[in-house]
Amino acid sequence: MAERPRPSAARALRGPATSSLDLVCCAAAGRQLVVLVQPGARGTATTLPWMVLNPASALEVASVRFARERCGRAPAWIAQVGASNEGRGHPSGAALSVSFVAVLPEGTRPPVGMMWAAVTDLEGLAPRQQAMVTAAVLVLRDRMDIAPIAFRMLAAEFTLSELQRVYELLLGRGLHKASFRRALESASLVEATDSWRSEGRGRPAQLFRYAPRKRRGVKRSVRFELLR
Repeated sequence: MAERPRPSAARALRGPATSSLDLVCCAAAGRQLVVLVQPGARGTATTLPWMVLNPASALEVASVRFARERCGRAPAWIAQVGASNEGRGHPSGAALSVSFVAVLPEGTRPPVGMMWAAVTDLEGLAPRQQAMVTAAVLVLRDRMDIAPIAFRMLAAEFTLSELQRVYELLLGRGLHKASFRRALESASLVEATDSWRSEGRGRPAQLFRYAPRKRRGVKRSVRFELLR
């Protein structure tokens, strides 16, 4: 029996779309920042998840619903990246594309028919979608000091080493361990739990959780991108 076309493919078969909604879904995978893609031949990335955009739909509602459909769960965080009508290729042939960036916790399995691909290895994506990925990473980087993006890319409880690794992925460079932890402490971004986890041969590492602002009492943030 012939395989039923995936939603994005089925829409593409109906002819060029007027506009598309594209999803750049990001996660941490070890030392790599990865995005959700539909694979093509030989495991290369063919497309980001996309859908034909209904002009009557509210963008925020449509993006969350679409992310839940394609990822199998609601995104941990999502925001609009922007719109593009540049004359660069799109799988749908759409004249206009509106893109959103979403994040999922590390370890989230890709849905059937999808895969995680490193942002540095997206051979096969259409030029417009390549540009969307670049813009989405910049949005994450720009907003990570005012939104709990790094925390949403981890499990509810995490070690400080895991948190630093995610910040380094978003920044694209390393951070000094002592400076990073002093910044966390001064901003009261995390609180310790009573749980510990073994990390190799050393002493077990204590687990922390994100401390919501309503429990901190004072709005604080830290510009991790300024740390050296």
